[in-house]
Amino acid sequence: MTDIATHPTRPQPRADREGPGSAFLGWLSGQYALGILVVLLVIAGLSTSAFFTPRNLTNVILQVSVVGIVALAQFLVVLTGGIDISVGSVVGLSGVLAAGLFGGENVLVAILVALAVGLLVGVINGYLVAFRGLEAFIVTLGMMALARGLVYAQTEGVPVSPGAENFRVIATTAVGPVPLLGIIWIAIAVGIWFLVSRTVFGRRVYALGSSRQAAEASGIPVRSTTLWVYMIAGLLVGFAGFLLASRVGSATPTGGLNYELDTIAAVVIGGASLVGGRGRVFGTVVGVLIFGVISNLLVLLNVSTFLQDAFRGGLILVAVLLTTIQLRARKRAAA
Repeated sequence: MTDIATHPTRPQPRADREGPGSAFLGWLSGQYALGILVVLLVIAGLSTSAFFTPRNLTNVILQVSVVGIVALAQFLVVLTGGIDISVGSVVGLSGVLAAGLFGGENVLVAILVALAVGLLVGVINGYLVAFRGLEAFIVTLGMMALARGLVYAQTEGVPVSPGAENFRVIATTAVGPVPLLGIIWIAIAVGIWFLVSRTVFGRRVYALGSSRQAAEASGIPVRSTTLWVYMIAGLLVGFAGFLLASRVGSATPTGGLNYELDTIAAVVIGGASLVGGRGRVFGTVVGVLIFGVISNLLVLLNVSTFLQDAFRGGLILVAVLLTTIQLRARKRAAA
């Protein structure tokens, strides 16, 4: 099976020759998302004394952990040049079925149900995109409507409360000052980083996103690789659905609403290209934190919900603009 000779995450040979210090500075100069996050943290600290309190920081971690896992799923799909706008609805569907399909009496069964729902959706999306040649946007658009419709049909608009008393254990447990949800998110992020950066499968994903034709010519199994990406993404989204239900204490019909926009924006502002083949897990994590800090700060400053949506939309536009500028700069530098 043919491997790819180059890899986007590997440091450039020139940086190696200049030493680790120069390599780090070169890496840091490209981390505009990290710069945005630092500026936001400074602004948050100066704007309100409530931001850097242990209780508020814990809330921020709890809020970003679930959407952070979904963003990692979105990141994988975007790397292939695809997009998944069904993630929010699938989060809602997997959470509702995990909490209500068997009464939510057993946490392990609830997790398995959520994973099964996510995997099934991933198989359907991946099959239609990889083997039937359908556009990812259209496929996931249909899945988004289907999943949200099933959520409302299952719940009839009423939140589903699980029967197990320990259903919220994962969401309420902390290791020292750090919530378990945050640890799970970072652990999954490390796993995805290893998958895309240190395995042949990850190289295939990057190659597929860079050029499908070149990947096929290189002998890469494009279809099966695409299917696996959607399956892994589905598992992550399904698990996130359970975690959201666990955090809230019930599965609401609106669970996961707008996750598709938030995750796409987080992935893009983290440096990934929507045309595929470019992006890093670290950038996605930072992108999620940026949205989390902004949302939390707006709440602390008592900004209206409508303006919060406007800020979110504005940030998405800025993210796309910065990504475009960065890509053009890299093309000019490479020319």
